[in-house]
Amino acid sequence: MEKKLRIRDLTLRDGQQSLFATRLKQSDIDPLLPLYKDAGFYIMEVWGGAVPDSVMRYLDESPWERLRKVSKAIEGRSLLSALSRGRNLFGYVPYPDTVLEGFYKEAIKNGLNVMRIFDALNDIDNVKESIRLINELGGIADAAVCYTVDPKEEPAEAPKKQGFFSRLFGKKEEAPAAPEKIFTDEYFVNKAREMERLGAKIITLKDMAGLVNPLRAASIISKLKAAVKVPVDFHTHCTPGYGLASSLMAIMNGVDILDTNIWWFGEGSAAPAIELVYIFCQKLGIEVECDMKKVGEIRKQLKDVRKRMADFDLNKDRFPNEFDPLTDKLPAEIDALFDKAIAAAKASNEEELLDACHAIEAYFGFPKPNLLVKEAEVPGGMYSNMVAQLKALQASDLLEDAMKLIPKVRRDAGLVPLVTPTSQIVGSQAVLLAIDRRKGNPDYSQANNQFISLVKGEYGHTPVPVDPAFREKLTGSPVETPYDVSKYKKPENPTVAELGGVKLASNKEEELLLELLPNVAKTFLNNRRKEEYAAQAPAAAPAQEAAPAAAAAAEGPITGDVFRAPMGGRIVEINVKAGDKVKKGQVMMVYEAMKMENDLEAERDLTVKRVFVQPDETVNTDQPLIEFE
Repeated sequence: MEKKLRIRDLTLRDGQQSLFATRLKQSDIDPLLPLYKDAGFYIMEVWGGAVPDSVMRYLDESPWERLRKVSKAIEGRSLLSALSRGRNLFGYVPYPDTVLEGFYKEAIKNGLNVMRIFDALNDIDNVKESIRLINELGGIADAAVCYTVDPKEEPAEAPKKQGFFSRLFGKKEEAPAAPEKIFTDEYFVNKAREMERLGAKIITLKDMAGLVNPLRAASIISKLKAAVKVPVDFHTHCTPGYGLASSLMAIMNGVDILDTNIWWFGEGSAAPAIELVYIFCQKLGIEVECDMKKVGEIRKQLKDVRKRMADFDLNKDRFPNEFDPLTDKLPAEIDALFDKAIAAAKASNEEELLDACHAIEAYFGFPKPNLLVKEAEVPGGMYSNMVAQLKALQASDLLEDAMKLIPKVRRDAGLVPLVTPTSQIVGSQAVLLAIDRRKGNPDYSQANNQFISLVKGEYGHTPVPVDPAFREKLTGSPVETPYDVSKYKKPENPTVAELGGVKLASNKEEELLLELLPNVAKTFLNNRRKEEYAAQAPAAAPAQEAAPAAAAAAEGPITGDVFRAPMGGRIVEINVKAGDKVKKGQVMMVYEAMKMENDLEAERDLTVKRVFVQPDETVNTDQPLIEFE
């Protein structure tokens, strides 16, 4: 076979994040690593995305230790990659270059080779420093262009009746011009060219929502191959039913690297299964550059690993059928479906190609396409977040209205792509807009803080400019105002008096965790210091737990102004107590909702009378949080 296809295996990062809420434990990963060492994957994605947050938040494990263990076991046989949001890294605000440099240096020192860098707005200014730093520090900069589509047309108003003279002389009313298409093939190619010019060593077409249909995949990949000299990678998901067919089209149009998962962690809302890709490549005479026998050994162990994550598996009762492409013979009619898909791809017959791929996936027992996500053209995670938000608001009947408002919210915000964090921001704002309209209030009577920041310009340059009048309405100024990184304040590394007077973060990598994920890292690092304190003084009396920042409110009627929860969520941090005088704009509390940490700020100068909640407490929409004098 002359043609070759390199594989980036996503199983240990994107696969588990897409299907099992990033709950894969280190104890489940360790037995797989000796097999992965010899599997021959070009790249293994093992870090970044939600992993650093989730392993601390839910598993009480160290993200740095995970990277070190994988790197030591793989011994350089495969490149190790991570995903980051450019200037935002794993957070939601831009960091100064000093923070980026410190993080990338530590990551590369601990075994990272490839950093896939993307920006939710496809703003080149948000990725250029990361590309430069990764290259200078000895890593490989993989720059991702986020795929998205132009929003569907908003329903047109009923046509006006033609006037008498128009009818008499046959003059027709002119239809309004269709909005200009922004996300053309040339848009993505131009972004890729610019990233290559800045030093990107790999270009990825990152289709996080699985929205690129097969013919579009063929068109963009072929143009990328002609436009750039570095390898081109294709990353997609199977959520709306395009993933497998579009991957086939990408392969047939010369893609260099394809992102896949191993069987039990593939398909559904994840990337395609490598086993199905392998069958297609065998028929096309393309060599898949990995050891499929070792892949089979990993696959056998992954089934039990998946069973152990049943609490987070939406398909725990609908596992795909067992299959080994090296030993299992396909029934003739299923084998013929692979041939039919290839023939349809060659003929650019998208309907037949999709029918064949869906029949293949159905035969093996993989999830059906999510037609609602396909029709709405939004990421599956964004949809599920909107469902959760509306449920918390006890307004689930507004889902259809909120989904229809997504195109409007996107346009108003500068036609932003829908990928974390913009997908969550737009989805949340669409819900609030639907509620405004239900109540008869003017549009955007309610606006979440992140949406205001997006419109203001703090996330970067949007694909099309925001209307200055709209920006002024929401932010008070018509001028685009970027986030001022000079205002960045490094989080304090406090002394933990009750644990022997040690610093909460004991070294550089722990200080970086405090900088990147402060609220989660505080709990994680406090647990580490407790363990160390107990080990050093096992006979000592146990340390007294610090009193919670939020004292449960004394019984009694509420007589003052009350700050209520804007939506359901979990209290992450409380920064005030009874008697505190707070200034306008001061962050009183941090809570998590819609996968985002939200700062609750004082709207004017106030004095705190009572705090009704405690850290880690789950709150409902409109639940009282703070009472003021």
